[in-house]
Amino acid sequence: RFGSRMILCLVACLTGLAVTSASAATLKATVDLSQQRMHVFVDGKKKYSWTVSTGKRGWRTKTGVYTPFAQRRKFYSNKWRMSLPYLTMIGQDGTAIHGTYQTSKLGRPASHGCIRLTIGNAKKFYQLVERHGFWSPSIEVRR
Repeated sequence: RFGSRMILCLVACLTGLAVTSASAATLKATVDLSQQRMHVFVDGKKKYSWTVSTGKRGWRTKTGVYTPFAQRRKFYSNKWRMSLPYLTMIGQDGTAIHGTYQTSKLGRPASHGCIRLTIGNAKKFYQLVERHGFWSPSIEVRR
């Protein structure tokens, strides 16, 4: 009796874990440097496609796969003397995704290596990362 109850409990627990894992939403973003676009996917479906601005000559945005590890709703960079709203840190080298007030420069390389979005889109991305948690989302930057 004890053995069958234990097996039943184990099956119920494993089934519950499988259902939880399958229902957890996934967040993935791709940044296309050649097109200056960021595509955001939730549960494998494209939810957003945004114009971005990435690293200019001498400050290229590095390609690779990143995971967010820190966020700041409001951040002022003393180094660059500018506000970086809805900042999501993705690279240990300082690479981040954030909003910009210089929206006229979106669609072409203009940053010091970060990925710039309109403030509204940076807020949406920030909130998505908040919802999905750190280390779970995947951000791929490619040429």
